[in-house]
Amino acid sequence: MNSMAESKSKILIIGVTGNLGFELAKASLNASHRTLGLVRESAFSDSNKLQKLQFLSNAGLDICKGSLQDEESLVKYLKHVDVVICAVSAKQVLDQKLLVPAIKRAGCIKRFFPSEFGLDPDKTRISHLDHDFYLRKSEIRRLVEAEGIPYTYICCNFYTSYLLPSLVQPGLQAPPRDKVCIFGDGNVKGVFVKESDVAAFTISTVDDPRTLNKVLYLRPPGNTLSMNELIDIWEKKIGKSLERNYISEEELLKRIHETPFPDNMQMVFIYSGFVKGDQTYFDIESSNGVEGTQLYPYIKYTTISEYLDTLL
Repeated sequence: MNSMAESKSKILIIGVTGNLGFELAKASLNASHRTLGLVRESAFSDSNKLQKLQFLSNAGLDICKGSLQDEESLVKYLKHVDVVICAVSAKQVLDQKLLVPAIKRAGCIKRFFPSEFGLDPDKTRISHLDHDFYLRKSEIRRLVEAEGIPYTYICCNFYTSYLLPSLVQPGLQAPPRDKVCIFGDGNVKGVFVKESDVAAFTISTVDDPRTLNKVLYLRPPGNTLSMNELIDIWEKKIGKSLERNYISEEELLKRIHETPFPDNMQMVFIYSGFVKGDQTYFDIESSNGVEGTQLYPYIKYTTISEYLDTLL
C-alpha cells in the first residue's frame, strides 16, 4: 500500500474550504494521494470552513497556512508536491497570476489545473455579456501556456447544484410544479455534473498521460439534456404536465440587458448553455480535448434523473 501511495503524485489543492475544493480534497485522499491544502488564516475563524478543515485533517489532509499573496511560503509548499489544483472562486481567478510564477520558481510541478471547472472559456460566445467572466479564465490559460507549465484544463459545464434545483428557472429555489419557462426552442442541450463527480474525474487525470496538456471535457450522456427533455423527466416524476412558456432568444437578451450585474448572470449562463449551445456545439477532439466519461468509464456519476429524485 505504501509503495502504491509513493508512486502517486503528491497534490496541493488551493481552495479546499470551497464546495468543489472540498470534494477535490476528499477525492484525492480517497485515491491515496498525499494531499496538501493551502488555507488562509481567516478560514480558521469561520465555523463552516473550520468544520470542513477538521474533517479533511482527520481524513489525512496536510494543512498549509498561507495564501496566493505570500509567494515565499507558496514556493516552499510547492516544492513538496508534483501537482497543483486550484479551485478558487471566480472572483479570485486573476489571483492565479501570482501562482503561475511561483510554480515556475518551484521547478518541480508536473501538472497544473487552473481554476476553471465550468464552460470552456475559449469556446463561449457571450463575451459581450459576461463582464469578462470567461476572458479572465482564458487569460490564465495563455499565461500558463506561455510559461510552458504542463497543464490539464477541466471543463465540466454546469454543477448540478447550480440551476438544476430550480429546473433552470432564474430566481426560483425549488423546481416548479405548475408552469415553467423554456428558453429558445428548448432543444439545445446543456450539461450538468455533480461536484463530487467532477472531483472524481479530475483526480483520475492527475497521473494519466492521455490528459497532459489537454482539455478534459465532461459530457456524461445521462447528463446532457435539452430543457424540453429535462421538463419531460420532471413531469414523469411528479405525474403532472407543466404549462410551458417559451422565451425567445431576443426576449432573454432583453431581460439580461435590463437586469443589473451580477443579478443577470444566471440568465447569461442559461443563454450560453441552453440557447447558444456553448457546451455541446463543438467537436472535442479538434479542441485539443478528451471526454472524461469515455476515458474513465468505471466512474459512476450521478445522472440528472437521479439528482431530480432528491428534489421530490
